Amino acid sequence: MHGTSVAGGEVRSGGVCPGRSRRALLRAGCGAWLLLLAAAVLGSGTVEAAGAFPPSEQLFPATTRLWVSMPDVHRLKESFDRTEYGQLAKDPVIQPFVDSLRGQIRDAGSQRLARLGLTLEDLETIPGGELALAAIEPQAGVLATILLVDTTGHEAETSRIVEQVTKRLDEKKATRLPAVQVAGSGEAVNVFELAADPRDPPNRPRQVAFVEFPHALVVGDHAAVVAQTAGKLAAGRADNLASLPSFQAVAERCAGKVPATAAPLRWFVDPLGFAKAYQAANPPREKKKGPDYVAILGRQGFDAVRGLGGVVLFDDGPYQLRHHALIYAPPLPGRKPFAPDRFNLAARMLEFPNAEAVEPPQWVPRDVSSWVAVQWDMRAAFTSAESLVDDVVGEKGVFDDVIASLKEDPDGPQIDIEKELVNCLGRRVSVVSDYATPIGVDSERLVIAIEATNEATVRAAVAKSMATDRDMRKVEFDGHVIWEQIDRSDAIPQLEIETPGLARRHADDEGDDDRGRRRIREREEKLLPHSAVTVAKGHLLIASHRDFLERVLTTSSDVESLAQAADYATVAAEVGRLFPGSIALRSFGRSDRTVRPTYEMLRRGEMPKSKSLTGQLLNALLGDGKEGSVRKQRIDGSTLPEFETIQRYFGTVGTGMEAVENGWYIAGVALRSADREPEVARGPVSSVGR
Repeated sequence: MHGTSVAGGEVRSGGVCPGRSRRALLRAGCGAWLLLLAAAVLGSGTVEAAGAFPPSEQLFPATTRLWVSMPDVHRLKESFDRTEYGQLAKDPVIQPFVDSLRGQIRDAGSQRLARLGLTLEDLETIPGGELALAAIEPQAGVLATILLVDTTGHEAETSRIVEQVTKRLDEKKATRLPAVQVAGSGEAVNVFELAADPRDPPNRPRQVAFVEFPHALVVGDHAAVVAQTAGKLAAGRADNLASLPSFQAVAERCAGKVPATAAPLRWFVDPLGFAKAYQAANPPREKKKGPDYVAILGRQGFDAVRGLGGVVLFDDGPYQLRHHALIYAPPLPGRKPFAPDRFNLAARMLEFPNAEAVEPPQWVPRDVSSWVAVQWDMRAAFTSAESLVDDVVGEKGVFDDVIASLKEDPDGPQIDIEKELVNCLGRRVSVVSDYATPIGVDSERLVIAIEATNEATVRAAVAKSMATDRDMRKVEFDGHVIWEQIDRSDAIPQLEIETPGLARRHADDEGDDDRGRRRIREREEKLLPHSAVTVAKGHLLIASHRDFLERVLTTSSDVESLAQAADYATVAAEVGRLFPGSIALRSFGRSDRTVRPTYEMLRRGEMPKSKSLTGQLLNALLGDGKEGSVRKQRIDGSTLPEFETIQRYFGTVGTGMEAVENGWYIAGVALRSADREPEVARGPVSSVGR
């Protein structure tokens, strides 16, 4: 076995991991420029594998919340260059954009790095072995970011860079603090305190700390953590990241998937631990109203997900890319694997049972951009939602009150949600996506399909619910009844995204019930302003646009179905090799069709106006948070070529997921464009109208 392996409770290394060898994130401090530095290093190609210290997972402490490692940067870069992604980056037709993008990244990075005396180019040539990045929580309320580089064979370049960094920091009038000695060595950590910046967290002075060894460089934003890490370079530490059961589980599941000749990218994160640490280390300058979603997730049992991580490989045999990951969520003590009560409270909705087969149904059109289906116990999700809804609203009993109101209110639909809807739904949820032409701000299309075990009862429940909603209208189409939302808003949609440290409006701020309901409706209209609903083909179908729903409804023959497409069959066979048994999730995508709407909007400079889910997500993360405002596009795509000139570089992708005793195992592949089905005539042909 190669890569990280587990034996006798001890994590050791071999093969590719030699033993000797939102806006808020961009303001988080040193972490932002360290991420940029890691990206810059991956773009260089003048390194050789070496081993100046033990694997980084044996050097970073057990309080590491996020970790990314490239054990052999040089071979990772070479394998990436051999993929169509790497070939695309070198195609002369896209070089103007690549050069422009590099300049934009350099300028953006320089604004942050200049304050630290650094440039992206500083670290492009120094890795000689592993490069690892970690976010470490040394104490409550502190999140330190550390970059560890094996500089074997590049000591001279490293020394020159250290001298340049020191000079730049002095020129920037950074305050030089007393050096911190590295235990067990004659080296000392150079420490500088940076000038105050309005974007910094209050009362949190920014530091840059670094120490150079003959074959290693350690850089970070927390002097003590840099010194502690540097002091362990010789022999590692006992209380390390690799000692965590969650890390060991990921390593055990994924290590055997790495061939001896491969150069993987490895990663691991403690999701809730990282969110809590980030939130505490970056408190908002202004007190925010509303619930703390990070705290709510912890209270609702989602801390059962104790870690996730895996490996990524490029140019792996027939694959451009192959990835393996484990979401580590073992049953609570005394609970059995796969049991409905293996988690507490709302976390019990994480019920994704395996099925013998997960295939696209006949009604999925052959030429769509993507399809994904997951097994999800809808009844478990419904019964587990009560405590979560009440916790988010901040008042017990709200969930039950809403359910009772839907059943008993004389002005409402008078339906028993659990009996007439939830209990009539199956365990299969599918999502189909595509786009309309000509591509514009409203081109992307989506259909969510939930299996209906009692189609007639679900249809009746939907009809009763929609008939009492003045914002829905009834439309007859090809023997089906479609309920279409009346678009009353031309506003740019704003998707509600909750992130650590940022809160949304709480129920206490809503005022009376009517105003609260109106605001809920407004959010729904912005998210899916053209939504359409029907019950057909054994499913409850919810679409972003009626034209795409009609396309689904009229797909009837085998030859029109995605399941009969040659490229789908090829991807399905490869995913089947990864999951020869039962499976809980399967997906398929055509990369060219998936990225094209975003590509075109980026090229025109209109991405901030996009009404797609991707556009709304970017607006929420990168916008100023003001209602109705349009953010400025961060990337200048004006030099992008016509998409047809680079379309040949995009292939097909597929992913699977299996429920296992200690969580969920995920794996997937990206195939080359030669395996993609040729472009065929397709609909809808217009993005205007429905």
